[in-house]
Amino acid sequence: MNDASSGAGADPGPVVSPHDRHAPSEATTLAQRWYVAFMMCLVYTLSISDRYSISTVLEPIRRQLHLSDANVAFLTGVSLAIFYVFFGIPLSWLIDRYSRRNIIGASLVAWSVFTAATGVSRSYAQLLWARIGVGIGEAGGTPGANSILSDYFPAARRPMALQVFALGAPIGAWIGSQIAGALAYHYGWRTMFLLLGLPGVVAGALIFLTIREPRRGRLDAGEQAAAPAILETLRFLWKQRSAVHLMVAGAIVALWGWGLMWWTPAFLMRAYSLNVGQAGAILGPVHLIGGSAAMIGSTWLLSRPFFADPRRIVRWLGAYIAFATLVTAVIYSSHSLTLTRWLLWLFVPALYVYIGASFGILNNLALPKMRAMYCAVTLFIANVCNLIIAPQAVGMLSDWFAPHHVPNAASLRLGLLCLVPTGFWASWHFFRSSRDLLEDERRAKSIPA
Repeated sequence: MNDASSGAGADPGPVVSPHDRHAPSEATTLAQRWYVAFMMCLVYTLSISDRYSISTVLEPIRRQLHLSDANVAFLTGVSLAIFYVFFGIPLSWLIDRYSRRNIIGASLVAWSVFTAATGVSRSYAQLLWARIGVGIGEAGGTPGANSILSDYFPAARRPMALQVFALGAPIGAWIGSQIAGALAYHYGWRTMFLLLGLPGVVAGALIFLTIREPRRGRLDAGEQAAAPAILETLRFLWKQRSAVHLMVAGAIVALWGWGLMWWTPAFLMRAYSLNVGQAGAILGPVHLIGGSAAMIGSTWLLSRPFFADPRRIVRWLGAYIAFATLVTAVIYSSHSLTLTRWLLWLFVPALYVYIGASFGILNNLALPKMRAMYCAVTLFIANVCNLIIAPQAVGMLSDWFAPHHVPNAASLRLGLLCLVPTGFWASWHFFRSSRDLLEDERRAKSIPA
């Protein structure tokens, strides 16, 4: 069934399948759609704020526990990521079959409790287990949110809706940088984690109480059969060459951009003798204002008739990432705090403009009951690069470059500069994805669901 009215009108009531027993029987209004988009944005905000808050206090944790850069990278990032990425696939299998509303709400409550537990951890082992718990909980958030939004918004509106959803990234990064930095400076990093964990429990309860589960694929043509097996989804994905290149491009942007940002608070503290609050105050507004402006501006830009052809979207993304890569080469080689502050306003927006647009196009390259798995595979690759490879590699390089293996500003600078050129690699994949994009979209629409 196609949604004939994408405006303020109501949708026909969906037919409830055995696995979608919570699907609403009444019409879905425009206000309800955007409420769901707001709540899913909140889910993403809380996920990103947790990730950035641990990055913001990386240096205080390292000093307090007397760790090397490689060790603190494993404790704060890799430990979360290993479970986050490997639980993403089985949780997405469940998301494609059972109530997304329930899985998203339960996941949010779980990772928020473990975020608070990070603050009460008193040893390396306790902190490690808390971060593992956060990783398992977060694995169910983003794939479920992407899937449920695709059943509240028709195909033509999905890139816009998912770009709004992706506003959670700059807002969460601002909370995890400026707010978390101020809390850590005044009250300590342990109290900061306690305060950041509580809102997620409340938000999770709201999701359970106020969001209804829509029937899958109700805004797409064709009757919906059972969700395909994982191997069937992966075989179909492999045939969609543009989707493969788009996933790889996003993963390498994560390796490059988010890998650099993971260490940037520590870099600012070491290179320019800043405290955690000062470093957070530099990065927070760049994420909130620069990142949000980039996402809102790109949402408007990508809605123009010129970008009705999705090939132009991915080519534009490739060009911007290449430009931002040049900017990062200057940021991490410069010794001027003033220049660094200004250039961050050019670099940071590049981390946000690709998220919603990429996921929107990917959803149009997938069959309806493959969307959560598409999202999970994308996040799996991206987070292996972002949370496992990049932090650990930079930490190991910093330790290797450091005199007597005691990391300092110079060693961390060299480690970050080794990561910079990977941005050009991501840019190439964006351009390459445009070659087969229209054909792959037609294939996804022509195959019966």
